[in-house]
Amino acid sequence: MKRNSRRRPTGARRATFAAVALIVGGGGLIAANVYASASEVGWGGANDGEQTVSSETVTIDCPDLGTRLTEVPEPARAEVDKELALLDQQITEAYGRLAGTREAQAEDDGFVQNSILGPLKDKRTAVIDRIKTDLERAGGTAPDGIDELASCTGMPAEQAQPVADTGDDGAAQNDDSAQPGDGAGQGDDGQAASGPVASDFVDITTVQPNVKEPARQSGASTGGFVTECGVNANKNHNTDNVIVAPGVSNGAHHLHDYVGNQSNDAFATNDSFAAAQTTCRDQDDKSSYYWPVVRVQDGTQDFDQEADGGGKEGNVGRILSAEQAQIKFIGSPTGKVVAMPRFLRIITGDAKAFTNGTANANAHWSCTGFEDKVQLTDAYPLCPQGSKVVRTFAFQSCWDGQNTDSANHRTHVAFADEAGNCAEGFRAIPQLTMRLVYDAPRPVVRDGQVENPYAVDGFPEQLHKPITDHDDFINVMTEGLMDKVVDCINSGRQCGAGADDPSREEPAPSDEPSSGGDTPKDPGKGAGTQTPQPPAGTADTGQNGAGDGGAKDGGAKGDGAKDGAAKGDGAKDGGAKDGGAKGDGGAEDDRAGAGSEVDTAPKAARSDAPTVEQSAADDSGTDTEAVSEQAASTPSETRPQAVTGGLADTGARLWPAAAGAVLVTAGLLLLRRRRA
Repeated sequence: MKRNSRRRPTGARRATFAAVALIVGGGGLIAANVYASASEVGWGGANDGEQTVSSETVTIDCPDLGTRLTEVPEPARAEVDKELALLDQQITEAYGRLAGTREAQAEDDGFVQNSILGPLKDKRTAVIDRIKTDLERAGGTAPDGIDELASCTGMPAEQAQPVADTGDDGAAQNDDSAQPGDGAGQGDDGQAASGPVASDFVDITTVQPNVKEPARQSGASTGGFVTECGVNANKNHNTDNVIVAPGVSNGAHHLHDYVGNQSNDAFATNDSFAAAQTTCRDQDDKSSYYWPVVRVQDGTQDFDQEADGGGKEGNVGRILSAEQAQIKFIGSPTGKVVAMPRFLRIITGDAKAFTNGTANANAHWSCTGFEDKVQLTDAYPLCPQGSKVVRTFAFQSCWDGQNTDSANHRTHVAFADEAGNCAEGFRAIPQLTMRLVYDAPRPVVRDGQVENPYAVDGFPEQLHKPITDHDDFINVMTEGLMDKVVDCINSGRQCGAGADDPSREEPAPSDEPSSGGDTPKDPGKGAGTQTPQPPAGTADTGQNGAGDGGAKDGGAKGDGAKDGAAKGDGAKDGGAKDGGAKGDGGAEDDRAGAGSEVDTAPKAARSDAPTVEQSAADDSGTDTEAVSEQAASTPSETRPQAVTGGLADTGARLWPAAAGAVLVTAGLLLLRRRRA
């Protein structure tokens, strides 16, 4: 047999071959990953002018046209308001299709863009064209760039925090329960497919104090006026909003509690308001005070489970009635106040703050016993046993002196600046403050999921985020009663029906006047009440046409209570909003403005304290597993509302390149050793 004369590779040559193989293989991985990254369009990217979205898209982000329309001629307002309400309806329907087509989205990366966002843009374009026509017919003009507001984008899971088809950060949600068109359904666990999620909750006992004492100025109007109107014991609910969508049924797409005026619906007028009954003890106060309801998502089906604005739009679960609804008007920290005009309309907060950003946000959540220490804006509190959930609001306190409403329902009123002064052309009016207390069972957060959460009603695409909380007010006091309110505040007295008995049961609606009395007692006595200051707005958004931020002093303190204290704007331009909450692209800043009492810096505060995953006894005394441990899947820091990507997402996309780099390095090291 002929001997094989081919030389067999030596150990050194084998090492050289292995090194080359490692280098080539690693280089191939890096090249493939770079090519894929270059051809992939991420959140906020562009591909032939369109955004590429995938099955990870969890909600829809559309520009809020209503806030941009600051100038609408009076003859065109009714039609424009109806068109704006139609835009909201279109978004709700598009979100319903998004929630009900997860399987199709998983099979086709272009499904969301082609079947949901594209058609939505076409519909919005048609509405915007009609709005432009309405404005032109009334002698007005459309804002520059209005056509660009037709396009909506898909918000991915890493930005919005998971709400469906995930098991890492979200609550236990059953996506299969959401059907096309219903937007939201209720999963087998009783929770809405549209949230909230575990990371929307924080143990309030772990949050650093962020409320500060005010610095009152000389000349302040230190009095207060309490009006007692009950807690909506007679279940006066609807899903309308006559301020933003007059004449449109289900214009709010979520359910409201109403106290005071009993005739508030989409078709109410000033005349019908004036003729209505009221639940207020002082029958001269026929004002309408209304806010979105809070529900416990425990599987219970309430009366509106199959109704628009209710279960059909993701607002599911048992409606909680407030145990207390304390309403108080307070003064200015810098001077006297003037009377509000009758039928003045004010909206505070932003029902779309999750997608709009924090410019108009004014949500404040806390627990009894913690209100003078901690106020949260972008988190629901997990209260300790025996403590109850509290929502507080401090309305805009500067009025333009002319209008009872404005085209975007914001620019006719504003917050004072950080020193407590109203801008030129604006006057200080009695500031409405509200405090709502709920006996909400404590949700259980475990393994990155939340069981039996409570949440505020809202537009389904807002995912029931706590930052979307808001409140509404229409002044229907008689002129005589408003004069009394102003006199009490300016003279430093504490007045008003109900001030002497805050626990009094809600009266039935009546046309007969009831007697009231002046009393110095504060309705928040013993409750640790703290009325937070809303965040600074900006002139172009309409919330703060009178200046940024504002310290407001609630005047005289009750025993152990601080009413109406308000924080200034501690945020830098383009940076933090809400006294420290991170704004769009901004940095966190938990400083309060000069003279502020409440420094509501929830994002900074939450970063100081770990979010706790635990099973604990709820307020009703139900005993569950007592566990308290750090949760890696529920990070302590709050994610910003409008940023892109995340570390987890970045790592998932870059691991091939990282592996390739390791292989190349190993190959080079092996080759170097061979040569040595």
